[in-house]
Amino acid sequence: MFNSILVSGVLLLAATVAEANTIEMKVNGLVCAFCARGIEKTFHKNPAVADVVVSLEDKLVAVQMMEGTDISDQELRATLTDAGYDIKAIERTETPVTAIRERLKGSAK
Repeated sequence: MFNSILVSGVLLLAATVAEANTIEMKVNGLVCAFCARGIEKTFHKNPAVADVVVSLEDKLVAVQMMEGTDISDQELRATLTDAGYDIKAIERTETPVTAIRERLKGSAK
């Protein structure tokens, strides 16, 4: 009985992690469209990345992962820190990048 509960818990946790395929990062140092384009290009080089959106106004970088892939917080920090940016927060979410783009368009009005 305990084993089946443990297995169920592990499977539930794995499903939750697998669903959280978008990473939203609050980033300081974003000042121009050139910055945003550079970040997009950098992340698109990673084969685990499906989509990227960068908002200068919201100081946000959101990366949607390919199904079944992930990038560690350490790698995310290194990528952006090496490019001269400072990550203030990292949040994993189920929100697709397309929905984040729509939210950002709404907040820009």
